[in-house]
Amino acid sequence: MTDTHCPYCALQCAITLTVDETGGNRTVSVAPRDFPTNLGGLCQKGWTAATLLDHPDRLTTPLVRRDGALVPASWDEAYAVIIERVRRVQDESGRDAVAVFGGGGLTNEKAYLLGKFARLALGTSMIDYNGRFCMSSAAAAGNRAFGLDRGLPFPLADLGGADAVLLAGSNLAATMPPAVRHLASIRERGGLIAIDPRRSETARLTDDGAGIHLRNLPGSDLAVLLGLLQVIIAEDRCDEDYLASRTTGWPRVRAAAAQWWPERVERASGVPADALRQAARLLAAASPARGGAGAYLLTGRGAEQHAHGTDTVTAVINLALALGLPGRAGSGYGAITGQGNGQGGREHGQKNDQLPGYRKITDHAAREHVASVWGVAPETIPGPGVPAVQLLRSLGTPGGPRALFVHGANPVISGPDAQVITERLAALDLLVVCDFFRSETAELADVVLPVTQWAEETGTMTSLEGRVLRRRRAVPPPEGVRDELRVLADLAGRLGCRADFPTDPDAVLAELGRASAGGIADYGGITPERLDRGEALHWPCPADDHPGTPRLFAERFATPDGRAAMIAVEPAPVDDDLRPDAPIYLITGRVLQQYQSGAQTRRVAALNRVQGSGFVELHPRLARRLEVAEGELVRVRSARGEACAPARISADLRPDVVFMPFHFPGQERANTLTNPTTDPVSGMPEFKVCAVEVTKIKEAAC
Repeated sequence: MTDTHCPYCALQCAITLTVDETGGNRTVSVAPRDFPTNLGGLCQKGWTAATLLDHPDRLTTPLVRRDGALVPASWDEAYAVIIERVRRVQDESGRDAVAVFGGGGLTNEKAYLLGKFARLALGTSMIDYNGRFCMSSAAAAGNRAFGLDRGLPFPLADLGGADAVLLAGSNLAATMPPAVRHLASIRERGGLIAIDPRRSETARLTDDGAGIHLRNLPGSDLAVLLGLLQVIIAEDRCDEDYLASRTTGWPRVRAAAAQWWPERVERASGVPADALRQAARLLAAASPARGGAGAYLLTGRGAEQHAHGTDTVTAVINLALALGLPGRAGSGYGAITGQGNGQGGREHGQKNDQLPGYRKITDHAAREHVASVWGVAPETIPGPGVPAVQLLRSLGTPGGPRALFVHGANPVISGPDAQVITERLAALDLLVVCDFFRSETAELADVVLPVTQWAEETGTMTSLEGRVLRRRRAVPPPEGVRDELRVLADLAGRLGCRADFPTDPDAVLAELGRASAGGIADYGGITPERLDRGEALHWPCPADDHPGTPRLFAERFATPDGRAAMIAVEPAPVDDDLRPDAPIYLITGRVLQQYQSGAQTRRVAALNRVQGSGFVELHPRLARRLEVAEGELVRVRSARGEACAPARISADLRPDVVFMPFHFPGQERANTLTNPTTDPVSGMPEFKVCAVEVTKIKEAAC
């Protein structure tokens, strides 16, 4: 039996794997373990995760494109193709002609070594990762307010002691169901508040007196949050002592929020003024300044994946600060990290402007420190590149990258305006994909390298709490499969890079600790030995005798003056707003049975039996107007393209809104429709709202 953690979301549920090889056939069973995040629970995806280890679609040999088809090749042959084309492209067009796109599911060790590989072996500044589509707005808002970005700056278990929890754009019940257990006591006290245009699985948890659902117009989250703050100000419910001693910028924030009285918010968002006042009073009563047990304000992708997502998260932070919550026991603000290692993946070098330890790549001292660990001169390290959407849309264009390495991502499904991304990938001179299945992105590749899965490797992951966890190898990988640490080391050596690329994950973690030492995300004291002893180590953990930091900001924030910076924000229109030829809003999201681009979960029969294909959810009133019945095909068209899927009729969303899950390929690909416009601060694309036309399909098929 091997104790490890689930391969999917950032809750990182604790599990035990049991291997049975009776009769020469290997079976791997999964059982949940009691752990502070999952409390002994596990969702359908976790229960079936071991199915993928022996899946018949598993890649076990490199593939190289010859005469238009991907055919098996040896590792040496695959490496030779990669090295020859990388050298040719860089000789002709410069170092930045080769780019790297990483993933938030890679272990800390792989994420760290991938950033090092890009900057030293390839010498390119062109690296970013799919976390840009996930946490970037929350990260940007947290950094500018607190000087630090950690999804939850407190343990998840702290939620249970609070009187109220606000979830802004988070569907926990579908994305990480075991986390809902932490909301049980809040629901009993009637303290759960959900902001969501849909009556999602999580919004339904507010039924029967358990809380309040603020069903807003898509893209109006910021107005709703300003309205909540206005009520708190107007009714004199702010924590003025906290604001005076622990923040800056409050007068400007107060003046901006004063303009958003509840009736104005109702006109802008559709949220009834009385419901807004009720929610604001519930939060204020729960705050410690008013004698409550505490309150937490949490954001998810629904509030963040907008062209003004950073400002929306900033509005949540301002509300939390006005109530005196961050850094106070039993209260706080946090962002719910999505991908399994979305937190660690962005801390150690996959982001275009960061070095290990969450250091800015433009900071001279940071460059000197990391260069000393890597054994190179600081000027050897390239400067900042460009964020993910800009990077992907520039591929194969004049002056853009001509080659791309993809690790742990499937942008053909997950990227906005996905058809353009597909075309840009097809225009490359070289596309290298490391994966364990032939994803939609791998199908376009020139070289596909088969790599290890979660239960076949050892390493560390960082959960949504900033807790570093030990992933343990339970089974050997199939013959012919290589770990990405070895792949990166092999390629670096063949490219003539003299820097050290260790292949032992414990050695990489030790190097990561040295490289991150003194940085915001300091892993210097996190060792395999401590993790194997079961120590709960939350970063920053700067020394071997340091206990880690489960709760941040108790005494000061990570800003130069130690105070939280409050920034006045104003609502902005949806970038792709309604018009006569596109009178319906599209919002996208997830379903319980599928995960991210679906490259893994769509291969699990048990999950597909429940939800193995896409759908278009629409209100009964809209269905009647379109003369669409349940299960009939509908076409959804935006300014960028069209998709079609069966209708699912539900009163759980507004009549002017349709919903599509984004996990599915082909004609059901929701991200064919979504808007690539990005937040100017975070680079986050506006996944969560765009204008579409919806029509019934009279033919038998799309």
